[in-house]
Amino acid sequence: MNMIILDDHPLVRQGIRMVVAAGHNLNIIGEASSANDALQLLDTTKPELVLVDLNLGNDNGLDFIQEARRMGHLCKYMILTSSITRGELQLAQSLQVEGICLKEALPEDLLYAVEVVARGRKYYDPVFMDTIMEQGPANMETDLSDLTPKELEVLLTLGKGRSNKEIATELYITEFTVKKHVSQILAKLHLADRTQAALYAYSKGLVQFELQREA
Repeated sequence: MNMIILDDHPLVRQGIRMVVAAGHNLNIIGEASSANDALQLLDTTKPELVLVDLNLGNDNGLDFIQEARRMGHLCKYMILTSSITRGELQLAQSLQVEGICLKEALPEDLLYAVEVVARGRKYYDPVFMDTIMEQGPANMETDLSDLTPKELEVLLTLGKGRSNKEIATELYITEFTVKKHVSQILAKLHLADRTQAALYAYSKGLVQFELQREA
């Protein structure tokens, strides 16, 4: 997997490069110290993963990710940070950022996190997962009326374990539209991923109701 590093501290970039070099089939193909430089680097290198410092001086790593995706760079993104606010964590979840790892993590833990994301899975440091789980009770009180009718339909299909392709076929919409609806559902319900959305639908009795209706 080809990667670039976005961090405004040269020593940090050097440290990350040394850690990643110990992994199998992981290649650092570029470095950037600012969001603007990183956006240009994305155009020229086409990486599969970007390791992003959350705090970039006057810039914010999440703003960079939003802009990069708006420009069509749909590679994976992993946030590296020493701290993150609840609001930033919720935004990262709504953006479906593939990974969040502490800068203070042991080298082997950082390498493990990168390899997990490289394999197509999400990695959120357990420290941040604790914060996500603390939001659980509040999540259960979320008013489903915040969802549009189509988003509610998508939530029901998530509860039944449907893939994006299956949802698109079932609801007669494109996979791109499905992804947009899933992103909005996660943001509105303050959920981390599809699995939490499915559990939420089940806990609300939505899946059971849908299955009875189909029967």
